[in-house]
Amino acid sequence: MQSPLVITGMGMISPLGCGVKAGWERLLAGRSGLSAITRFDTGDLPIKVAGSVPGIEDDPEAGLDPDRILDAKERRKLELFSLYAMAAAEEALTQANWFPQSDEDRLATATIVGSGIGGFPTITQAQNTLSTRGHRRLSPFTVPAFLANLAAGNVSIRYGLRGPIGCPVTACAAGVQAIGDGMRIIRSGEAEVALVGGAEACIDPLSLASFHAMKALSTEQDEPSKASRPFDQGRNGFVMGEGAGLLVIETLAHAEARGATPLAILSGYGTSADAHHITAGPEDGGGAAAAIRAALRMAGMTPADIDHINAHATSTPVGDRAEIAALRNAFGDALGGIPISATKASTGHLLGAAGGVESIFSVLSAMQDRLPPTLNLENRDEDLHDLDIVSGEAREHATQHVLCNGFGFGGVNAALIVSKM
Repeated sequence: MQSPLVITGMGMISPLGCGVKAGWERLLAGRSGLSAITRFDTGDLPIKVAGSVPGIEDDPEAGLDPDRILDAKERRKLELFSLYAMAAAEEALTQANWFPQSDEDRLATATIVGSGIGGFPTITQAQNTLSTRGHRRLSPFTVPAFLANLAAGNVSIRYGLRGPIGCPVTACAAGVQAIGDGMRIIRSGEAEVALVGGAEACIDPLSLASFHAMKALSTEQDEPSKASRPFDQGRNGFVMGEGAGLLVIETLAHAEARGATPLAILSGYGTSADAHHITAGPEDGGGAAAAIRAALRMAGMTPADIDHINAHATSTPVGDRAEIAALRNAFGDALGGIPISATKASTGHLLGAAGGVESIFSVLSAMQDRLPPTLNLENRDEDLHDLDIVSGEAREHATQHVLCNGFGFGGVNAALIVSKM
């Protein structure tokens, strides 16, 4: 019988703050990580709100202190998404107490960090430099900064992790798929430990303008905390967020042999393709439902075994409706009895990092029997009144198994089930 796969470390950087403890406590307290964009002048851009990672100067309690991660000289060589990944990796590896020193242990450690876009701001800045100042003024670090796999690369180099390395670039499913890839790598015997999750940092004028051209982003300006409204009739698009969420995973036998403390079990994973449309799933949610069913099969569970769902729920009308269709498709009548949370109401949409961060939220729900609230749910869609969406405030709820969803452009679907130890 195979030893269960377990999580032994977690690290998180999010708009709610840096560190798992601060982010989780603020999520449960109903705080919002959304605010007016100050990183650059938004000018006539209609997008004024984002889920930016707070700096230490604005949030002394849980803001990011870049100097603690890397010195200024080294930071100039990499993009923010890599910096976020390195900060999250430090927290996760410290909790897991996994800093391999022997060649054997280093070769047995995989690094799989997904990203939907990678270093997009570096690309836009480099193009501006090329246009206004010429090719001679381009930095030699331009390419290494923007490549999507460089979050995994920088983390691997920093800690000497020499096992399999990878980067799913699967839009908003990348973080969940990275976890699934790590599970497979361990099961195949290619590694004994894997650092997995996602990182993203593309709050940038061109990315915002491009998503706005698709009519995908919220244009809320007056009340940033209310801009993300999953499942609410007043929603008008998602809010761009940024951050990183990383997990250390290994078999229970490996964790126990080295004296590590397992936090939760990775019970099931599934992935599928819609093969339908570049940005919208089929009306019956069949593609996403297939991923959920695959996760249930791996876990040896039925829909009735799931105690909580952390929905992908981006706050776009098309996306939210498609996910509910998928959940009804996969769960049938059992769905009405399962509490659902949409945490992007608090963080915005972290694209490729969403799955990593929301998997951590799912683990904590299972560990603590506490379900985070869905903010801004004031007037839910008419076809959702039979569902139990956690809103208003956090809820105490006996929780053994949690489903976490991640869906992305191109029709990519991923589903993860985490369970209490």
